Amino acid sequence: MRRALVLSNNVVAGVLTETDDMHYIFKYDDAYLVEPEQRSISLSFPKRKEEYISDELFPFFFNMLSEGANKTIQCRTLKIDEEDSFGLLLATAGHDTIGAITIQEL
Repeated sequence: MRRALVLSNNVVAGVLTETDDMHYIFKYDDAYLVEPEQRSISLSFPKRKEEYISDELFPFFFNMLSEGANKTIQCRTLKIDEEDSFGLLLATAGHDTIGAITIQEL
């Protein structure tokens, strides 16, 4: 199992988990949920207490990844399998992302 903090403008918004059986779970942090000024991380993840569960990496997070030649270069440089989207997300989405969301490995 691999886990990552999901931050919105450097505030912990929740935790993204890849389970051992290749399911994905996103759960908002309780403290983030009760703060009215903290917005949902995206339209596809409205703030709620229940977990979001998927059989594949959620499109919102998948779209944070590079594509094409850039992805190939990143994977070679970081020694990450090109099919390991979660690993690539952990390795590359901690800095210089487009937008307010960043990812930090737990």
